[in-house]
Amino acid sequence: MTTTAPIPKLPPYRKGGEIDYESLDFIPDEFHKLDDAIQEERQILELHTLFRARFTGSYALKDTLVTSAAIICYDPNDLNVHIAPDICLAFGVDRDAIVNRRIYLPWEAGKPPDWVLEVATPSTARADVGRKVSTYETIGVPEYWLFDPTGGELYGFPLAGYRLESGIYRPVALTDEPDGITKGYSEILRLSLCWDNGMPRLYSPPSGAYIRNWKEERDYWEAKRNALKAKRNAERAAWESRRIALKAENDRLREKLRRLQSGE
Repeated sequence: MTTTAPIPKLPPYRKGGEIDYESLDFIPDEFHKLDDAIQEERQILELHTLFRARFTGSYALKDTLVTSAAIICYDPNDLNVHIAPDICLAFGVDRDAIVNRRIYLPWEAGKPPDWVLEVATPSTARADVGRKVSTYETIGVPEYWLFDPTGGELYGFPLAGYRLESGIYRPVALTDEPDGITKGYSEILRLSLCWDNGMPRLYSPPSGAYIRNWKEERDYWEAKRNALKAKRNAERAAWESRRIALKAENDRLREKLRRLQSGE
């Protein structure tokens, strides 16, 4: 007899009534990218891919939200008061309910997002290190991170993290490694976020290893595929060599038998 694993019970989503989308000064389904947004796309895509692989695996878990398209409305009396982080993670929430509502309402989701990150661009850098710090602090986001692909030309630093303690953001301690990589440990992620030559990486302190990014993952599986192909080719070559040797031996014995029978 086969059994299936029970589906975990999702936390309740406290829907507070219908949303008047017509009254919003933004369209939730549309990305309003700035002219210089292309400068951050690689970093956002890299982190989004890493987080989905790490926290949702092969399946989009219904209690885990990983998105680069979140619009967080944080004033229950005015949904036009909103903020849109480049990366947003929330654990222990009803992901589908949030996605179906098309905006993140903390009072309905039951909590604010757990982790947000902004990637620096010339048009957003000042706000990222200024008003957004206090905004995420007010919303109650436990961790807020900043990533500057330029290495500090826009933020003044390549990487920074803030952890909410007693309602106030405190800086996360960073380390600069001999290889030029800057690391900061996230208690929420239980991983270290890293700045590596302008690209984000994740490091697992328990394993003492970096988590493979999409390119490394692709190269890893490509190498395994090539190794398996080479092994199979070698096995085929060995079997073919054995077949040729057996045929030659069989032909020799047949010829010997023919000669014995003909009296040669």
